[in-house]
Amino acid sequence: MRTISRVFIIGNGVAGAENQCFGLVRALGLSHRQTLYRVIRPQGDINKLLQWLPVSLHKKLENVRKLISKDSLPTQIAGSGQRLMPLPAERQVVSDIPEADAKHIATLACEAFAKDGPSLVVASGRDTISISSSIKQLAPEHVFAVQIQHPRSRLNRFDLVITPRHDYYPLTPEGQKQIPWLLRRLITPRTSPERHVILTVGALHQADSNALKDAASTWHDELAPLLRPLLVVNVGGPTGHCRYGTDLALELTALLLNVIPTCGSIRVSFSRRTPCKVSDIIRKELGNHPKVHIWNGEGPNPHMGHLAFADAFVVTADSVSMLSEACSTGKPVYVIGAEQCTWKFRDFHRSLKNRGVVRPFTGKEDISESWSYSPLNDTEEAAAQVIKPLAERGWRLPA
Repeated sequence: MRTISRVFIIGNGVAGAENQCFGLVRALGLSHRQTLYRVIRPQGDINKLLQWLPVSLHKKLENVRKLISKDSLPTQIAGSGQRLMPLPAERQVVSDIPEADAKHIATLACEAFAKDGPSLVVASGRDTISISSSIKQLAPEHVFAVQIQHPRSRLNRFDLVITPRHDYYPLTPEGQKQIPWLLRRLITPRTSPERHVILTVGALHQADSNALKDAASTWHDELAPLLRPLLVVNVGGPTGHCRYGTDLALELTALLLNVIPTCGSIRVSFSRRTPCKVSDIIRKELGNHPKVHIWNGEGPNPHMGHLAFADAFVVTADSVSMLSEACSTGKPVYVIGAEQCTWKFRDFHRSLKNRGVVRPFTGKEDISESWSYSPLNDTEEAAAQVIKPLAERGWRLPA
């Protein structure tokens, strides 16, 4: 059998999506063989309104816009005899992460196959679908392509698809009732999971036992001395199917003030999606309390340390990733805002509640009282299911 020699991760710049790729590769024991490539969209100006377009079409439109803009620039100031300096280019994010180019990566995979062995391609997010599927099309005998998150159509473009069960909510009787009859043929997925689809409860991630041990060591000096129990509060941000604003911030702060007497310490973190109007309220109401520390976003992110040291969590309902990580620890997880979620995300929260891994945050909790459940183990379970189809190709993971 031939051994996987390289891993090409195709990212989209979204932390939650890329973290799923890193988590799967880590669980497969291949982190030392991975290279991250990133799909890059045009930024700035009107491009913010074109994020819904396929990446390739978006780039073509941007090239046309640049040509038109270039042709329309005057080269001289009338009567001055001096050349007009071109307008400064749009601000670009400087990164050492190479842009994902399907032809280039397929070529690398072919070269690696002849010399060292086959390659694994792992991608996550809508913008990565065309790249990962093109790599598979260009080098079908040399790569094994895994797409994380449902690609919506033509799943046979990939060797494996890993997606949460709630992505199939539109096929349930409840989901069908919510879709107008004329639109049912437009909503995906349209068929039940195929043989090469791996279903999970939540999102994949890197927070395995070894990672948490490392985090416990790294953050020991800062977090170990805190008074217990330590309640960690993770605040995300509103989404299309989980809308909230200052109402949730006010409710959260009120409930936290109710449980503070049962806590030794509280650590609060915001995500990149947290609106200022939400974080400002929480800072105003809790920032001066002696038991509360709110991370200001500067310096190393304490997220992994919080997962390692927390005795309990409060997590806003919008983030599947943050909930999946917290629910993998086996520690009490309280959710706020689940009633705001609609569509498949309501189904996700129902599945967590039915499994007994979360409880609604009511403000009546005694944080010193613990409760147990079977932790989510999606990442390890998904990784285990990658091995069999690899073996059917005559390939294997490194020993």
